[in-house]
Amino acid sequence: MSQVLTKTAEPPPAAPSPRQTRRGTHRLLGLGVALGVLSVAVLLSVAVGSAMLPLDVVWQALTHPDGSASHATVGDARVDRTLLGIVVGVSLGVAGALIQALTRNPLADPGVLGVNAGAGFAVTLAVAVFGVTRIEQYLPFAFAGAVAGSALVYLAASGGRGGRGGPSPLRLTLVGVAFTAVLAGISQTLALIDTETFDRMRFWGAGTITDRPTGTAGDIVPFVLAGLVVALCCARPLNAIALGDDAARAVGLRVGATRCGVVIAVALLCGAATAAAGPLMFVGLMVPHAVRWLTGPDWRWILAYSAVLAPAIVLAADVLGRLIVMPAELPVGVMMPLIGAPVLILLVRGSRAREL
Repeated sequence: MSQVLTKTAEPPPAAPSPRQTRRGTHRLLGLGVALGVLSVAVLLSVAVGSAMLPLDVVWQALTHPDGSASHATVGDARVDRTLLGIVVGVSLGVAGALIQALTRNPLADPGVLGVNAGAGFAVTLAVAVFGVTRIEQYLPFAFAGAVAGSALVYLAASGGRGGRGGPSPLRLTLVGVAFTAVLAGISQTLALIDTETFDRMRFWGAGTITDRPTGTAGDIVPFVLAGLVVALCCARPLNAIALGDDAARAVGLRVGATRCGVVIAVALLCGAATAAAGPLMFVGLMVPHAVRWLTGPDWRWILAYSAVLAPAIVLAADVLGRLIVMPAELPVGVMMPLIGAPVLILLVRGSRAREL
């Protein structure tokens, strides 16, 4: 994967200019601020909830738990929920940046590859055929469906091209949209046949990090780490692909191998996140689009910023969902469109939107 460039001799890199050095410094400072924002979101996610607890109780629950109900609420429910939000946010943020780079469309979403549709269809089929209703039962089906959906979209979009360079961004987008529509229609039909059973799947379908089995974040971490490694290998070649396929090939880049690597990374990242939390909209669409205002067109920095700010957005939306309808809660999948749609509209209407 890392050997995406040919072994032709290259001149030694030129020393960075003062302007490039200042830009790199600003990006590092911005990334530090983003990490601070994520830290605040983590603290709020652990400390704030529908059951309001004093801060000293929260601190004791984290440092010296005594097994009481309030300590269990913090140490078990909120910490696990926060960890899952971090893992899911990182996955969706990086996956969104990758798919926008792959399709050269700043408003593309990981759902373009059929990840959400494949996961949703696999869960629907598992419920209809096998009668599964608990997350530990349908989690493997969701992940397998997400990976299979991505593979089918990529293979279908590659048809008739002989494998040279992989599918074009336009062809990949069109096939993904068609694939998603077909599977969504079949899933809705199956759900209407057995409404009582599918009512139990309502929360997963809405997108939530609440009431997941203990250790769900740990279950998907290996797949997320594998996806992040592949994404890291593809980061530098994506800068060349952004200039166009011909320009990328002119510098010796293997465009088809890079695109295949991006698809694998998106399938692993978004598949794991969707399997654990359901389809969360706007995370992979809004965050990479927004961070481009801070980083510029360098995909290495876009991926890094997205990996930090996306979980912060997910946790912030989850905290708001706990507070708006107290003592009840709104799933994070409901809150994300409420937050993401206005922000995305402002970004698109901005004077610099055409430059992103």
